[in-house]
Amino acid sequence: MYRAASYLALGVGFLLFAQWPLRDLVGAGSLLANDIAQILFALYVAIAVPFAAARGEHIAAHPEALERAHWRRLGGALAPLPWCLWLLATSATPVWRSLRDLEGFPETFNPGYFVLKLAMLLLALLLALESLRRWRASARRDRSDS
Repeated sequence: MYRAASYLALGVGFLLFAQWPLRDLVGAGSLLANDIAQILFALYVAIAVPFAAARGEHIAAHPEALERAHWRRLGGALAPLPWCLWLLATSATPVWRSLRDLEGFPETFNPGYFVLKLAMLLLALLLALESLRRWRASARRDRSDS
């Protein structure tokens, strides 16, 4: 899934590049290209950030100091969890409404804006699951160290 999602970035780049010729040469389609690029970017970020966190390659990743390894593992695993749970709880109803109505983009009314909101929930869900996975791995590591 993660490897396939990496190709979304190519689509984003192509669509953002295509906006100029569509607007200036063709005279149509640039707003649609922008809307589709926003959808692809939202899906890409929703999948890429948890993947990078799982591999320890996110910008927030840092080398562990041996004397504080337990607390860093535990804090790194659980820090995103409250935010993820809050986001899932508070945005479920508005996202459901957006999906039910197949909400369009505000400026163009093109369908698909609801995908951006779904991607936000996907990001929160994947980060919460990754956080719990890292917490379990940390607990197992601590048991095996003692």
